Amino acid sequence: MFFHRSLAFSLLGLLTLAGCSTTSLNALIAPPPKVEATASMITPMVEKRETLVATGYAVISVQNHKNPAQQRLLAIRASKLDAYRSLTEQVYGQQLDATTTVADMTVMSDTFRAKVEGVIYGAVLVSIAPVGEDTYETTLSLDQQVVRDLRSLYLNQLAARRR
Repeated sequence: MFFHRSLAFSLLGLLTLAGCSTTSLNALIAPPPKVEATASMITPMVEKRETLVATGYAVISVQNHKNPAQQRLLAIRASKLDAYRSLTEQVYGQQLDATTTVADMTVMSDTFRAKVEGVIYGAVLVSIAPVGEDTYETTLSLDQQVVRDLRSLYLNQLAARRR
């Protein structure tokens, strides 16, 4: 019985290997891609636009003041800061931290945190307008040349930190 099982496994192994063939190492190494094609693949979509546009929103009634006029001013300020945050996300990206806890093959908790950090200068205030009765909307734009300058400064700053 042991001999038959051993013979069967040997034949199965030979049949499996019979379908294999050798390939030269040169055939496995892909030719280097064209530099132009590679560069276009890694170029962010952001760089294909002339200007970046970001919009921020804030609700008037939740602002921490009793005076309605002051609430409106605070909402305008908050919507402007939200628009700046959105521009910063587009220029530098977002840092995301996620934690998932699983027990007994069941998700117990799922936590996400997002962080945006950067410097924005040269943004142009396009508009500040009320939306509905209780919200303000602020729109900012940023020229592509300024975006390139900001990214260059950021990369230089990172390189200086590593030294």
